[in-house]
Amino acid sequence: MATKDNFSSQSDKYAKYRPTYPAAFFNYLNMLIINKQNAWDCGTGNGQVAYELAKNFDHVFATDISQSQIDNALQAGNINYSVQPSENTNFDNQLFDLVIVAQAIHWFNFDQFYKEVRRTAKPGALLCVLGYGRVQVSAPIDAVITDFYTNVIGKYWDQERRYIDEHYATIPFPFEEIPTPRFENRHQWSLEHLIGYLNTWSAVKHFTKQNGYNPVDQLESEIESNWGSEAEKEVVFPLLLRAGKVH
Repeated sequence: MATKDNFSSQSDKYAKYRPTYPAAFFNYLNMLIINKQNAWDCGTGNGQVAYELAKNFDHVFATDISQSQIDNALQAGNINYSVQPSENTNFDNQLFDLVIVAQAIHWFNFDQFYKEVRRTAKPGALLCVLGYGRVQVSAPIDAVITDFYTNVIGKYWDQERRYIDEHYATIPFPFEEIPTPRFENRHQWSLEHLIGYLNTWSAVKHFTKQNGYNPVDQLESEIESNWGSEAEKEVVFPLLLRAGKVH
């Protein structure tokens, strides 16, 4: 079965509005990994993780099934982008010191991807599965977004979304798992940025395609009425994280 591609459309907005990951996480990752020759960022999307890895690894290989996403990805001289599925790549055997997947593994065929991880990873390499949960702003705004998430667009989510809702705790993970600390993404966002982010949700795209209008337009007015006078508010995303050694 082919991997779903929900993110080729509006990939420029994906790059602009999606949250980045905290520096504390990348510092932690650097402490975990001794050899930093080659890293593979699977499902790289806008390349934000690949760009951070490129600061410490000699070579970063970043893959995605969407040419449009890669066309909008962050660039560095030691990042090699390619369009290929994470379950079946052209990489050499035992190439990578790190394999990382950010906000993407729930779209993969687990068995085929893990087979490819074992083939391409060096013995003792690290597999890191990363993501983020539901955005948190304030109690009134969170209530509005939760109602929208569940009751307005709930039936338009792909079934794979449940792995995010379950904080990646229920994905298969047949590796020697490492206990990890908790991290959070924290950003200062304007109302416009928050609405831009909500418009990147795949369920919003499915709803709009099927119904002929964008449900975020109504949601925006509800959030705005609870926003207050601040130009920006702190938004928080709980980080989802699984890490394990590949043998």
